Amino acid sequence: MTTVTQLPPGSTTRSGTARRAYALVIGVALLALALFASVMFGSRTTSFSDVVDVLSGTAGQQVTTVIESRYPRTALGVLAGLALAVAGTLMQGVTRNSLAEPGLLGINAGASASIVTATAFWGATGNSATMWWALPGALVAGIAVQAIGSVGSSKSQVRLVLAGAVLSAMLMAYIQAVTLSKPQVFDSYRYWVVGALGGRDFDVFMAMLPFTVVGLVLAVVLGQSLNALALGDATAASLGANPWLVRGAGLVAATLLSAAATAAVGPIAFVGLAVPHVVRAVVGVDFRWQIAFSAIAGPTLLLAADVVGRVVMRPQELMVGVVTAFIGAPALLVAVRRMRGNA
Repeated sequence: MTTVTQLPPGSTTRSGTARRAYALVIGVALLALALFASVMFGSRTTSFSDVVDVLSGTAGQQVTTVIESRYPRTALGVLAGLALAVAGTLMQGVTRNSLAEPGLLGINAGASASIVTATAFWGATGNSATMWWALPGALVAGIAVQAIGSVGSSKSQVRLVLAGAVLSAMLMAYIQAVTLSKPQVFDSYRYWVVGALGGRDFDVFMAMLPFTVVGLVLAVVLGQSLNALALGDATAASLGANPWLVRGAGLVAATLLSAAATAAVGPIAFVGLAVPHVVRAVVGVDFRWQIAFSAIAGPTLLLAADVVGRVVMRPQELMVGVVTAFIGAPALLVAVRRMRGNA
């Protein structure tokens, strides 16, 4: 009689470690390629040699100005992609729902409602002002959903989904009422709500950075505890993890990450949903590896989508939120089909 032993999520094998090491090298190489492409491609044509000349300090002033103007959106793409992907990984781990993503917390709707309110009643304009108005709305919405979803039931992940859906519906109704009654607010809001990396400067990046760092540190610390939580609350408790504390800290980290990203670049869809599925297929179910690889794959996907948006309609630009939607929709369909197959 043969006994089959199932390895827990945190365990590793020599072949698994080698595969992850190869994947890490490939992931870093793809990220480097995406970074280089992000500073090379735009509405104005520049070449590989132009980028090399700028980096070496030998380029002309005009070419230098063009390429350096792409640095803020590249840096913001790295930070936003990392935040959205890691937040999606945390959401799927905390809720044990492979279709969970940052929008589940009502963060997109909260940020949108905050921006509409600030624009309509306090005259907020400009990307930096939008960032600072969107952030508190996103955080308040995320905290409210967590508070409602955690009351009085062990099935908090079910209540979390319902609370997020209800709050999002209420806020979207408010947004529609304000934007329909104030056309000038709609003109300002419609650009942000699609999601874009362009038109932002390093001030937005610096405003987003502290929240992202705190959220990422929390995510890294929670990696092993999320592995225990994946085995069930009872097993997690027997392994020394507090399921409620892990779940709460994970939701706080996901809220910080996704709120900062949404406030900075708008509600970019599907990055937080698609990246965790791809990463899980490559590195397995260990959340320590999932978080690390999501921090690489998220920026790579977002920068690649931004480059495609710049090139496909040159000299005009297709916003990155539209491109990620085209990429993410098939990923969602694949995820649903896999869930049905495993049911």
